Amino acid sequence: MSVKILAIDTATENCSVALLVGDTIYSRSEVAPRDHTKKVLPMVEEILAEANLELNQLDALAYGQGPGSFTGVRIGIGIAQGLAFGADLPMIGVSTLKAMAQACYRLHGATQVATAIDARMSEVYWAQYQRTGDGDWQVCGVETVIAPEALADYVSVDGATWYTAGTGWQAYPTLEQLPLERFESGVPLPEAQDMVVLAARDWQQGRTTEAEHASPVYLRDTVAWKKLPGRE
Repeated sequence: MSVKILAIDTATENCSVALLVGDTIYSRSEVAPRDHTKKVLPMVEEILAEANLELNQLDALAYGQGPGSFTGVRIGIGIAQGLAFGADLPMIGVSTLKAMAQACYRLHGATQVATAIDARMSEVYWAQYQRTGDGDWQVCGVETVIAPEALADYVSVDGATWYTAGTGWQAYPTLEQLPLERFESGVPLPEAQDMVVLAARDWQQGRTTEAEHASPVYLRDTVAWKKLPGRE
């Protein structure tokens, strides 16, 4: 029986949707930072129609759990929860950083990836991922939000070459000074087509949650945002 999983991600500037049916992936993606709410549902309708499936025929619904923009993460999880409730589907949260690591593997066969998403406020969402022998990804340490200049004491060097992914590398040239042998991956933002692959693995191992318990991962305390003018 072929697994059928829909993934939705609006956690960053990129709005993307993907549908996995067995070994086939249908996907839509568009960088539209202010139009996620307008774009995402039409994308869902398009790929379901392309696959000739109804929402209630799926096995699970995955979503980009963050980190990313607070608004983007909330939009994605809200829409995903609404669809999951309506179709009585379990949900699977997928890290945006882990999804970029998976993209590097898809494009380059990368097994070690250093991910950095621009978190604004002179910080990045950071994680280093290593691919395990069974095809899973293991984070080196934890996912964190951190100032680029503080990463020198935090980074895992491991004497290996790392692929870099995420907008943080372009936004903060300080990252280029890290003691890492690295290749640029050309992966700026997470994509639902990579999330759906990771979600399928979670689904096969029973790592799902009921829609009402689906939760975001912000990493940054929302109190920090309230200190900014206009964000009280």
